[in-house]
Amino acid sequence: MRTYFHVDMDAFFVSVEELYEPSLVGKPVVVGGRPDERGVVSAASYAARKFGVHSAMPLRTAYKLCPQAIFVDGHPERYREYSHKVFDVLREFSPLVEMASIDEAYLDMTGTERLHGPPLRAAHLLHGRMKQATGLNCSVGIASSRLVAKISSDQAKPNGVLWVVPGSEAAFLAPLDVRKVPGVGKVTEANLNARGIRKVEDLARLDEGFLEQKFGKWGLALAGKARGLDAGGWFDGEIGEDEGPKSISHEHTFSRDTADAGQIEATLARLCEMVGRRLREHGLHARTVQLKLRYSDFSTITRAHSVERGTQVDTELFEEARELFRRNWKAGRAVRLIGVHASSWVEGGEQMDLLNEARHEKWEQALAAVDRLRTRFGESAVSLAAGMKGKFRERTHENPAGLPGKKDRS
Repeated sequence: MRTYFHVDMDAFFVSVEELYEPSLVGKPVVVGGRPDERGVVSAASYAARKFGVHSAMPLRTAYKLCPQAIFVDGHPERYREYSHKVFDVLREFSPLVEMASIDEAYLDMTGTERLHGPPLRAAHLLHGRMKQATGLNCSVGIASSRLVAKISSDQAKPNGVLWVVPGSEAAFLAPLDVRKVPGVGKVTEANLNARGIRKVEDLARLDEGFLEQKFGKWGLALAGKARGLDAGGWFDGEIGEDEGPKSISHEHTFSRDTADAGQIEATLARLCEMVGRRLREHGLHARTVQLKLRYSDFSTITRAHSVERGTQVDTELFEEARELFRRNWKAGRAVRLIGVHASSWVEGGEQMDLLNEARHEKWEQALAAVDRLRTRFGESAVSLAAGMKGKFRERTHENPAGLPGKKDRS
């Protein structure tokens, strides 16, 4: 029988802001931007959540619900710094740690009893050590599967510890809403509710064949999840396995729609830098670059191009994305959102001519140094000249570049 912990930092972004500005403690705080900006809430304090504010909500909606809230742009470099501190604490308790995002992690605690004691004692030790080392609160879920551990940490919030004793998984899950199951979003919840499935116990009663017929492979994963098993998506692998992403993308919504080609292309350059950074972090080379354009009327187009040689170099990504933009943008038409998407991983590609090969290698060496500077001083510390005019504030989100436990493998 295995023992897993799921450690989830409580209101992480807000809590880090409170460390730097104690006057925020206990007040409704919204992290993500200003209330008059386009964009979404990255995090909300518990005081703001009482008014219905939650992550991914438009900032303007959050302001309508809670106009007295304090809106903060966010400081991604601070969050990365504290995520590394969190990771260091977790590594004191187990060598098998997987950061699922900037503020949550799974630990395989199997076999650590001689070091830290039984699961519940170890969890309380970790809980206290985290507060001592970082000044932050966390919630810890303990179970024989990562899925149940994750759900139990959510039930323990805020600042609690919950152990689902082996053998009691079904009883623990049964009364919970199906939305509590990781991977069940609004659409799946609505489809399940339409079939009279509202609680996990309703889901557990269904035959695997029925679920597969209605939902395909995801239905089989649901059947396993309903019984507390690690099934589907991330849960199919082991802690420490890193299959990497299937694609990498970044996009930006302009504060005001723009038809300024120079500004749009500069923003495109900045997005290519962000995509390139993530590619290098995962040791990936992309053959396919895709452009996303959304106009003022919300009509959206995507255009892609594949090249012979995979790349992770910002300038090469930008050349492809810029060409797609110039061929497909309707000149003079205002753009609301622009995005860059990279996919189709390859080991390398056809050999370039000597001149281009030398240039490519120089860029790779330069960007390796640039990435080290960005890790230390923030993602906007160094930029391509082409992207200077398009600089924008780094969006606060759960999976930025530079997460702990993920070494640059370029």
